[in-house]
Amino acid sequence: MFTGIVEELGEVAAADGRRLVVRCRTAREGSEVGASVAVNGVCLTVADRPERALAFDLSPETLDRTSLGRLRPGDPVNLERPVTLLTRLGGHLVQGHVDGVGEVADVRPDGAGGAVLTVRAPEGLARYLAEKGSVTVDGVSLTVAGLQGDAFRVALVPHTLRATTLGTARPGDSVNLEVDVIAKYVERLLVGAVPAAGAGRGRRG
Repeated sequence: MFTGIVEELGEVAAADGRRLVVRCRTAREGSEVGASVAVNGVCLTVADRPERALAFDLSPETLDRTSLGRLRPGDPVNLERPVTLLTRLGGHLVQGHVDGVGEVADVRPDGAGGAVLTVRAPEGLARYLAEKGSVTVDGVSLTVAGLQGDAFRVALVPHTLRATTLGTARPGDSVNLEVDVIAKYVERLLVGAVPAAGAGRGRRG
């Protein structure tokens, strides 16, 4: 479990489609082989600890459902270690289970040193978003500022622009999206509470 508060900007050292190696310092501390680390919002397992780096194996599922397969050496990535019982929950509950890959539609300065980022969500995902609700974009916990069709807007403060990959986001870029897990559970419970068509209409003797 994560919080969506990025701890460090790492740098891709190697990426061959099966293994991802990321140069990092903070995220490496305490991350032994077998530990979890969120990379651009994707929960990955540490497979090796090269000098000044962490290595992760990428499964076909990860490559199919996230943007990690598009990373190239030199690319920056958002890194976060798992939350602990003593960690402040500064963002929101993030699982690191990406729900889909969105596309940056627009980035505009807000006139105060920050920016407004508009992201187009994949089909079927926007229904889990609510204005003033939470969403994770490439591992960054953000508040939904507005909705329009399948697109949503988030405000990026100057710190977020400096400390995460969103500071270099451009229209057309792919971003990993994770919606609030509570919304998914609520939908599942509501669907389960609706009787199937015809249920309870058995003949009476």
